[in-house]
Amino acid sequence: MALSTMIHNHLPTTLSTGVNRISAIHGHQEVVFDLPKTNKTSNRGARRLAESLSNLLHLHIEPPSSRKNLQLSSWDLIDEEKHNTPTTSPKELVADKWRDIHGSMDWDSLLDPLHPWLRREIVKYGEFAQATYDAFDFDSFSEYCGSCRYNRNKLFEKVGLGKNGYKVTKYIYAMSHVEMPQWLERSHLMDTWSKHSNWMGYVAVSDDEETHRIGRRDIVVAWRGTVAPSEWYEDFQRNLEPIGVGDAKVEHGFLSIYTSKNESSRYNKSSASEQVMKEVIKLVQFYQGNGEEVSLTITGHSLGGALALLNAYEAATDLPGLHVSVISFGAPRVGNSAFRDELDELGVKTLRVVVKQDLVPRMPGIVFNESLQRFDDITGTLEWVYTHVGAELRLDVSSSPYLKRGFNPLGFHSLETYLHLVDGFLSTDSTFRSNARRDVSLVNKACDILVDELRIPSCWYQLANKGLVCNEHGRWVKPRREPEDIPSPIGEAHDHNLRIEMQESYQMSYAS
Repeated sequence: MALSTMIHNHLPTTLSTGVNRISAIHGHQEVVFDLPKTNKTSNRGARRLAESLSNLLHLHIEPPSSRKNLQLSSWDLIDEEKHNTPTTSPKELVADKWRDIHGSMDWDSLLDPLHPWLRREIVKYGEFAQATYDAFDFDSFSEYCGSCRYNRNKLFEKVGLGKNGYKVTKYIYAMSHVEMPQWLERSHLMDTWSKHSNWMGYVAVSDDEETHRIGRRDIVVAWRGTVAPSEWYEDFQRNLEPIGVGDAKVEHGFLSIYTSKNESSRYNKSSASEQVMKEVIKLVQFYQGNGEEVSLTITGHSLGGALALLNAYEAATDLPGLHVSVISFGAPRVGNSAFRDELDELGVKTLRVVVKQDLVPRMPGIVFNESLQRFDDITGTLEWVYTHVGAELRLDVSSSPYLKRGFNPLGFHSLETYLHLVDGFLSTDSTFRSNARRDVSLVNKACDILVDELRIPSCWYQLANKGLVCNEHGRWVKPRREPEDIPSPIGEAHDHNLRIEMQESYQMSYAS
């Protein structure tokens, strides 16, 4: 398979500027060609040289005439950086447009073509969700299997999000043996950190600089998904049960994970629902009490996307008037049409990012789903039929020249595949954008979907030596965690420390 990549030649806007360098990405390496230093090099000549280089390297360059002139409303477009530049957190000042970016108009005219500002915000929240995988202890031989490998103060730094402008304030735990899918084999050791709980995500809040950029204090809740879709699908029996006081119903298994608790559990004396809502309410009251505008953005992948909707439903019910939005990736259906309608009435704005080839967004109810709603006049409202919620950004694996063809359910469902496709999406009738910026290698973190020509190993994201270290006696052993990274219950000490941190933050901001 010949890898189709793009020449990155930045042509001048005037003939007097000249072109003195052309770079290309080939074989996952950058090839740079210096041109003679002359102000007589024309755009036409540079284009011919680029096309010749493209043919030489079996690459593809898109002629200008075939590019669609994207109409991206009246917003000023940002200058996209070179393809080989690592992605960073968004820096555009979007304070006066944040409501549009978060669905105040249901993302009308912003999805196809995809507005650059929206693209980068989607990737930002997707990386918050990816952090729940990158920091999770999957090692069944670990005494801390099922926990986060780092404490909340180190999480973003350890997963490469230290400059994203947010701070984690609380971890969320969910019951692991009540209605939980059997995808996680518990530790082989008898003495584990918890026999009842799994780390399921976290709450974070924007710092002062990020708050200024985005125009409000943003509270984020990120929910972790499952390891592989096939492992949990069989465990969910597609039974709908009521939620709230109306006709809304949601999948029994999802709701059970969100609401289950056990008094004998160290980490789940309160449910995931109670943990997250206590923290969100506290943060909202604190920042609104200081006169700030506050938003709640909930994100998650796979099962995490389902939990995000349940979280949004509860938050919008308990905190009327708060702007609540959901950005989910590869999420299954959660409830019936009445649940969808109640979310709409509550003002929850939901953007579902879906890959065409991914089976999970078609579950539960691959056969019996929202398409049957077309026959409401004949059948009446079908309370047992699952229905998706909100707007959809639909992506296609075949649009990327970097991804393999063929059936690959794990690769199709991987969150890193989703983020790669978001980064490259322009519109449904455009090719993969040539200046996509995320590192392509990330796609193979936990799957094998990158084309072989890139020479990126499959499932490369793992601990060195599978977590073993050589001790001072020359023995290979399991390392001990740093004391601050050992899971501990979140209680009064956490709440006290958080209050002090927020008060100090305000004192510093007012002093400056």
